[in-house]
Amino acid sequence: MKLIRAISERWAAFEAARPTLAQLVLFVAMNVGVTLLQLVLMPVLKAIFGVTSLVQVPFQALPLGDFFIFDYAAGPLPAGGGGLAYFLAVQLTLAIAQVINFFLQRNVTFKSNSDPWWAALWYAIAYVVITFGAAALQSVYKAPVYELLITTWGLGASGEAIADMATMLINALISCAVFFPIFKVIFRREPETLRSSTSPPSDRAVGTLSGEREGGSAAEAAATQPPARR
Repeated sequence: MKLIRAISERWAAFEAARPTLAQLVLFVAMNVGVTLLQLVLMPVLKAIFGVTSLVQVPFQALPLGDFFIFDYAAGPLPAGGGGLAYFLAVQLTLAIAQVINFFLQRNVTFKSNSDPWWAALWYAIAYVVITFGAAALQSVYKAPVYELLITTWGLGASGEAIADMATMLINALISCAVFFPIFKVIFRREPETLRSSTSPPSDRAVGTLSGEREGGSAAEAAATQPPARR
């Protein structure tokens, strides 16, 4: 108990002296936890969707000339792109992780008391933009990473699992680098409204009324007193 109390006191002092740095430390810690969740969840969802016919369904969306931001060719990796099955596994993993991350960062890291619905709106917008950026990057590095680990190095299923972790880690690093300044804006903490007095308003009203009555009584008594003799 003493050790916990001492750590708590030291952290409170550090948080008061370096609030932004303290937020960054908590932000990174929360992201590490969420990333570990993704590393566990991604292979599970990939395995679930991998036994369906969705692996053979190609998924391409948001074309930019001959390039697609989301480009998942049909067929299992590394020969194919994982198809719609891989797309769903990745996006569901990211969506679940980001919902959890939203509440952790808002309530624990930034201790925000701003409007949660407004913050959720901007968080969703940022998430969509970052997802598009991460997907565009993934279309560049995903195939070479899987090819290297599965075929070139001959790691087979182990290489595929490592490649899954590598893609999730890259996505997590992108999110971590971009989200912190965004969170500083949308998860702001508004200062508490200070009361002008420590007494409740009802007590102040009663006190003011009593003062007025006493003042009025004193004035009436002074008016009824006979003038002093000279």
